[in-house]
Amino acid sequence: MSYDNGVRVDGSSLVYFSKEISPAALIRLYQKINQTISGRVAIKWHSGEPHGPNIIPRDMVQALQQSIPGSVLVETNTLYAGERQTTEQHRRTLKINGWDFCPVDIMDEDGAVMIPVKGGRHFTEMSVGKHMLNYDSMVVLTHFKGHAMGGFGGSMKNIAIGCADGQIGKKMVHEAPDAYDYSKWRSGARFMENMAESAKATIDYFGDKIVYLNVLRNMSVDCDCAGVDAAPVKARDIGILASTDILAIDQASIDLVYQLPPDELHDLKERIESREGLHQLTYMAELHMGNRRYQLIEV
Repeated sequence: MSYDNGVRVDGSSLVYFSKEISPAALIRLYQKINQTISGRVAIKWHSGEPHGPNIIPRDMVQALQQSIPGSVLVETNTLYAGERQTTEQHRRTLKINGWDFCPVDIMDEDGAVMIPVKGGRHFTEMSVGKHMLNYDSMVVLTHFKGHAMGGFGGSMKNIAIGCADGQIGKKMVHEAPDAYDYSKWRSGARFMENMAESAKATIDYFGDKIVYLNVLRNMSVDCDCAGVDAAPVKARDIGILASTDILAIDQASIDLVYQLPPDELHDLKERIESREGLHQLTYMAELHMGNRRYQLIEV
């Protein structure tokens, strides 16, 4: 079987996988997918609320960042009222959580900019942190886990919510008339579609200069935005995945999670399906954001 830019001749995408969760394994996997990454590189990761127990280990993030020339960590402020809602709060949280080993760009610190959503059903443009346009490439480094509203948070959620600025873009995706009344925020399948279209705007902006890494570790049913209040982890760690295809990597991550023993899968599966989270994958396919068919290659 031959390959071209991460795609097999049969049309399926390549997803690299390592059961080892370590700085060395993360770098090995990144080196399988980094051929198009150059220039000023944004590493989009999740900074997490203060003292969050499940965030990706700092030594892994630091090792990856130091291995990528011209890279910085990037984030945006939150819409919800936590400890990252303003840039000042966010920078305090960065220090608390140990994200002070390199520059961190809060991309909406100086405002937002609209970029096109091509072929969307719900949006024609999306508001993202203005600083995103300062970068030539993006590496999406994601802690794969459950999520209170999305069902699960993979690479797509990371950029869909994480690149949208806190004041405008996140309100658009959540269709939130009131930033503080979560009961009025959009949920279910429509929310999954809003996220996919937001993510597509960022993907289209970077073209082939965006790649994805999912770390399947400490997979609570809650996002790192829950901080110390995240539900206890019941699922075992699985490993790290890497791909140039956002749909393939999130599909492969879900497939691996669904192979967990029933007692470990139960809470994650309930969280994912009760929120209609699998519609993330269906709608990404409808938007031609990648392949649901993939070849898993263990590294």
